[in-house]
Amino acid sequence: MPHGARADSQSLQDEQVKTGQPGTQKQSVPSKIVDRKESSTPKEHMKAWKEEITSMLGGKEGNWEDSKWFQSQIDKRCVDNMRMLTVDAVNTAKAGHPGLPLGMAEVGYVLWRYVMKFNPKNPNWFNRDRFVLSAGHGCLLQYITLHLSGYDSVQIEDLKRLCQIGSRTPGHPENVTTDGIEVTTGPLGQGVANAVGLALAEKHLAARFNKHDGKIVDHRTFCIMGDGCAMEGITNEAASLAAHWKLNKLTVIYDDNHNTIDGDTSLAFSEDVGARFEALGWNRVVIDNIYHDIDSFKEAVLNFAGKSDKPTFIQVKSRIGRESVKENTAKAHHGTFDEDDVKHMHKNLKWENREPFYVIPQVYEEFTDHAKHGISEEEEWNEALEDYSKKYPEEARNFKELISGELPKDWEKAIPHFPEDEKIDATRGYSETCLNAVAKVLPGLIGGSADLASSNKVYMKDFPDFSAETPEGRNIRYGIREHAMAGISNGLALHNSGLIPIAATFLIFSDYMKNSMRLSALSEAGVIYILTHDSIGLGEDGPTHQPVEQLAGLRAIPGMYVLRPADAKEVAGAYKVAISRRHAPTVLSLSRQKVAANVGGTSAEGVLKGGYVVSDNTDENSLPELILIGTGTELALCEKSAETLRQEGKKVRVVSLVCWQLFDQQPEEYREKILPSAMEKRISVEAGSPFGWREYVGSKGKILAVYTFGCSGAYTKVFEKYGFTAENITDVAQKLLTETETRNQN
Repeated sequence: MPHGARADSQSLQDEQVKTGQPGTQKQSVPSKIVDRKESSTPKEHMKAWKEEITSMLGGKEGNWEDSKWFQSQIDKRCVDNMRMLTVDAVNTAKAGHPGLPLGMAEVGYVLWRYVMKFNPKNPNWFNRDRFVLSAGHGCLLQYITLHLSGYDSVQIEDLKRLCQIGSRTPGHPENVTTDGIEVTTGPLGQGVANAVGLALAEKHLAARFNKHDGKIVDHRTFCIMGDGCAMEGITNEAASLAAHWKLNKLTVIYDDNHNTIDGDTSLAFSEDVGARFEALGWNRVVIDNIYHDIDSFKEAVLNFAGKSDKPTFIQVKSRIGRESVKENTAKAHHGTFDEDDVKHMHKNLKWENREPFYVIPQVYEEFTDHAKHGISEEEEWNEALEDYSKKYPEEARNFKELISGELPKDWEKAIPHFPEDEKIDATRGYSETCLNAVAKVLPGLIGGSADLASSNKVYMKDFPDFSAETPEGRNIRYGIREHAMAGISNGLALHNSGLIPIAATFLIFSDYMKNSMRLSALSEAGVIYILTHDSIGLGEDGPTHQPVEQLAGLRAIPGMYVLRPADAKEVAGAYKVAISRRHAPTVLSLSRQKVAANVGGTSAEGVLKGGYVVSDNTDENSLPELILIGTGTELALCEKSAETLRQEGKKVRVVSLVCWQLFDQQPEEYREKILPSAMEKRISVEAGSPFGWREYVGSKGKILAVYTFGCSGAYTKVFEKYGFTAENITDVAQKLLTETETRNQN
C-alpha cells in the first residue's frame, strides 16, 4: 500500500468486496461507531448494496464481479444520500446554502470516507488531520460528513434543526458549538488563512519535537475554498505565505463553479485562479470531471498532495447545486427547493418513496469503517508517544506539557519588576522587555509583526525566525500582510496545541484585520494583539497613521479585552492578563511616545481589575471633589494635573481605567468604590474617540478626546493642539468645578 493510503487503495477495495466488509448500520443508530456484532453479515451486507444499486440502475443487472465498478457504485450512492440530506435539511429549516454541499458532495465524501485521519470519539486527538471549510456557508457538507462519520455532535436530529436557535448546526460552522469543527468560518477567505495557521503549527511542532526514530507530529490540513474566497485579498496574502514557508502538508481544494450570489463570476472576475496559485509557489492539480471520475480527485489528494515541498492547490471544476434544476446557476447558492425540484431530484437519483432524512444503512458503515481506522491510528500514535517518551524523556515531557494547554507553573514570576529608576521609554519598549522575559518560560509563545518588528518592538531575541529552513523558529515574519497575520494567528491558536500566537502592527492597521480579530473573539482564540503607535501621539506620520476611532471599535467586540497600559508596571500587568486568557483574544495598545516607567501609584496588580485608584488625597471617609480618569500615556498627564489641583486645595482622585471590559466585570461594590455614583464631577482623558466614555464620566462629566482626525507634527505639539496637556486638563477641571459650584449656589 502506498505511504499515506489507507482503506482507499484498490487492494483494500477488492478485499472489501470479497469479504463483504464493512457491514451495515441500522437506521436507528445514527452517528455511532458500530461494532461488528451489530452489523449484518458480510453476505447480507453485500446483498443489501446490490439491491440498492440495482434500484439505482433502474433494475439493470450490475457488473458485480468488477470490484472497482462495484465500489464506484457504492461511492455514487453514498454521495446521492449526502445530496438528499442537504435538500431535506434546507427545506426543513426553510433556510441555508445548499449550492456548495450539492456541488462538492464528492469532495466531502472522499475526504471523510477515504482520506482524512480522525477519531470521531475523540474529536480533539492531537495528531488528527484538520479540515477547514473556508466557504463556510456550505456548512451542511461538513455537518453531514460529521454525522455519517459517527461524531456525537451531529445527530440526525441536529440536521433537522439547521439554523435554529440553540442547535449544533448553525448557519455557518462554529468551533465553539460543534465538536469536529476546527475553526469558525463564514466571512470568505478567513478559512484559508486559518488553514495556513493550522499547517504552520504542525510544521513548527514537527520541527521542534520529531526525531529520526520518533515522529509524533504528523498530520495534514485540508481546506475547501470557493470563488468568493478567491476574490478576497486575505486568501492571496495567506497563500503567498504558505508557499513561502513551504507548508507542503496543506491542501486547498477550490470549488471552481464560476458562481457567486449575484451571478456568474464573469461579472467581476476573469483571472486564472489556478495560475495565480502556481505563480505563488503552489502545486496545482485540475480535476475536470469529478462527477464521473471520483477516483481522479482521490488520486490527487492521496498520491500527489504533500509529495513535494510545496502546498497543493486542487482545482475542482464543479457545478453549484448539482442535480437541482437550479444547477450551475447563482440561484442554487442559497434558498430552498420547490416541490417540482424535489421531485426532479428524487426521480434522477432514484430516491422516490423515501422519507426526509433517510440514510441508507450501509452508508453509515462506509463512513464509520474508515473512522475506525482513525481509532486504530490514535492507538498507534499513543504507543509511538510512549516509545518516544522512553527514548526522549525530556522532549516528551515538554511536548505533553505544551499540548495540554496549561501554562507552565509560576510563569508569572518571569514578568519583570521595573525599579523606580527604570530608564524612561515608550510603553512599546516596556512591552519588549516583558515579551523577551516571558518568552524564555513560555515555550508556546510564537508570532511576529507585519513588517514592523523593529518599530513594534515585537521580536523574541533568544529565538530564531520561523522559515522553510528553520521551522522550529518562533519569530514569524508576516511581511505587510496584516489581515492574513490575524487569520493565521487564529489558526495557530485553534490548533489547540498550547501555542500562544502574537500578532503585531500599528493600531491604525488593525482596521485591515478587524474581521479576523472579531473571529478571534467569536471562536475563543487566545491571540495576543500587540498594537503600537496607539494615538495621535505618534506625531509626524500624521492623520493617515494616527488612530482615533480604532480603540472604540475594538472595545465594542464582545469578548475582546483591550488594555491600554500607562507605564512599565501596567504593561507588566497587561502581559499577565493577556497570557492568562488562553481562550479569548487580548489587545495591548501601546505608545510610540515615551512615558515614565512608574507613574504615580500605578501597579501591575491594579491592572487585573481593569480600573483602580492611582492616587487620591481625599480623607478616608469622604468623597473627592473631582475624579480624573485616564488610560495610556495620558494617565501621567492626569497625575500631573492632579498635583496642581491638589496644591490649590482640591481633593482629586486619579483612576486608571486600563481595561474597560475587566472593570465592567468587577463586582458592583468594587466599581462603586472606584467611581462612586455620588461623585459626578469626572473628566476622562484619552487621545482617541470619545465614543463610550460617557458611561464612565456620567451625564455631567467632561470627555477630553479627539473629535476629528489628527495632524502631522512633533507629538508634543500635536498633543498640545488637541488639548492633551496637564495644563489644559487642569483648566477643564477648574471650569467643571466652577460650573458645579455655580449650579449649587443657584
